[in-house]
Amino acid sequence: MTPQSVNPLLKLVLEFGPLAIFFFVNSYGERWFGVAADQRIFLATGVFIAASLLSLVLSKLLMNHLPRMAIINAVVVTVFGGLTLALHDELFIKLKPTIVNALFGAILLGGLAMGRPLLPFVLDSVLSLDPEGWRKLTLRWGLFFFVLAALNEIVWRQFSTDFWVGFKVWGIMPLTLAFALAQTPLILRHELKEAAEKG
Repeated sequence: MTPQSVNPLLKLVLEFGPLAIFFFVNSYGERWFGVAADQRIFLATGVFIAASLLSLVLSKLLMNHLPRMAIINAVVVTVFGGLTLALHDELFIKLKPTIVNALFGAILLGGLAMGRPLLPFVLDSVLSLDPEGWRKLTLRWGLFFFVLAALNEIVWRQFSTDFWVGFKVWGIMPLTLAFALAQTPLILRHELKEAAEKG
């Protein structure tokens, strides 16, 4: 099975499933597992690490493909989640979205500055765009990732841990989907029609 033929629902579950599990374990860990309120984030972090790694295994088994963003995300979740558990300090898991988003933003804008849009590599894109389309889309996504990094910093510093966890699921995910949909006109304007017809 190639990336192009993957069921979109399966891809969505594998990519966002670990985050949803993280949210629900943090929200209901006290009720389901009898974990003290101030310890839920640590239980949720451990489950998040396991779910992220399991998602990679399932991606390989079910799709015969490992999405690059999912690999990077799982590595960072494991490293920062591991530090959170080892040092019993939730700061590290809260920094993870900032670092991941800033990393993606830096990769995209850095590649653009060197005249090489890296969006197809970073996002496993199956789009066929003209060079101007790739430049514009790469710039937009690069800036958007930095916006997400800044939002994460604001939320975890100004609000409770429970609010931050909820924001990761009910704030960041809808924002990202809305931003992706908002790029449709640009994609349609710069799509290589002849390449699309051959595919």
